[in-house]
Amino acid sequence: MKMKIAKKATVLLSALMLSGLTFAQQKPAEIKVGITTFMSGPASVFGVPAKAAAELMIDDINAKGGIAGVKISPVFIDEGLGGDKLLSEYRRVVQDQGVRTMFSAISSGNCNIVAPVAEDLKVLNVMWDCGTEKLLEEKKFRYVVRTQANATTEMVATVVYLLKTNPNFKTIAVVNQDYAWGRDSWEIFRNTLMALKPDVKVVGEFFPKFGAADFSTEVSRLSALKPDVILSTSWGGDLDTFVRQSAQRGLFKQSKFVLPLAESSLERLGTTLPDGVIVGARGDHYFLHPETKDDASHKQFVQKFKAKTDAYPIYSVYHMVQAITGLKAGYEQAMKANGGKWPSTEEVADAMHTVEFKGFGRPVKMRADGQGLEDQLLGVTKKTAKYPFPVMDQMMIIPADTATTPVGQKSPDWVKTIKTDLLDQKLKTYSAN
Repeated sequence: MKMKIAKKATVLLSALMLSGLTFAQQKPAEIKVGITTFMSGPASVFGVPAKAAAELMIDDINAKGGIAGVKISPVFIDEGLGGDKLLSEYRRVVQDQGVRTMFSAISSGNCNIVAPVAEDLKVLNVMWDCGTEKLLEEKKFRYVVRTQANATTEMVATVVYLLKTNPNFKTIAVVNQDYAWGRDSWEIFRNTLMALKPDVKVVGEFFPKFGAADFSTEVSRLSALKPDVILSTSWGGDLDTFVRQSAQRGLFKQSKFVLPLAESSLERLGTTLPDGVIVGARGDHYFLHPETKDDASHKQFVQKFKAKTDAYPIYSVYHMVQAITGLKAGYEQAMKANGGKWPSTEEVADAMHTVEFKGFGRPVKMRADGQGLEDQLLGVTKKTAKYPFPVMDQMMIIPADTATTPVGQKSPDWVKTIKTDLLDQKLKTYSAN
């Protein structure tokens, strides 16, 4: 008799579960968060500072009681191990350690690898730094979101800043790393530029090998071509080397340089960069952000980060801050929606598609497709006596909603339809201190 009752109870429970009814989640002892970041290799110039930021932010949240009384416990994975090893480690921490939230990744290639796996494993994956616009445009995800802008927003904003500040150039050349980011970012930039200024002539397209140590061929060709503008969306050691070799050959004296990712290189390059180079911050990320540099929380974070790393925070640091702040906001919104009960992974993932949060810049608003809308800060380099490296001057912040592909459209096609009235928007210009 007891066996029959137990069997009926099991059948009833299964039926209830299949019917879609949800049950209150038990509050866990901790929230384990797996974080992939480059801790080795050339991209560690982004990954190591971001890891330091995660540690600072998590320590601060935990000291204040965590998320609804539950502390965050990070598990770090080195992206520098390569795609296959990363995926193996990703699965291990999810399946063996019970991690239900992952922050992955810096590399767009790695984001492409882990996103479908996260969906299969039903684990919330926050793409905290990668810029590939294609992933969320080509597939619909429930468990995968991005808490910062994508490449389209970054490139469109760069074109807007360039044309607002230097509208009369006639020729342009590009020097980008030869992999998906270098090719895709140039495609978006070029299509946007041609929509807004179709008379510009592209006089050179150079795609040196990723990790190249010698840019003498590209520099020599650029010296001969003398383009009005030289664009490079390269980053890290490749960008630093290209800048140094270009400076040695006098390229900065003959062409206007546009470097949308160079905010992260300012401190490393020091005085190598002359005044007047257009620099982007992959969002409105800057330790001297004109609107938030004096906020008490931002100033305190910069001080703590400088004390921990002996460097100022760069954009990857602020991307990590936004991922953690966004996750906390997602949990809190999910709990508010379900009457204060501890939320399931699905409830948090759903909340992450609608939540709005703020790191140390302007607020970020998440869209239905999981893409975050993040305003873009750009400026030009300027040497000052206060820092041993250039700061950003003549800064503008371009609103994300004017520079981001609408939900359901594809970026390479959408940017071709951009109208010149995009350049008519009134943007405040901020000077350096």
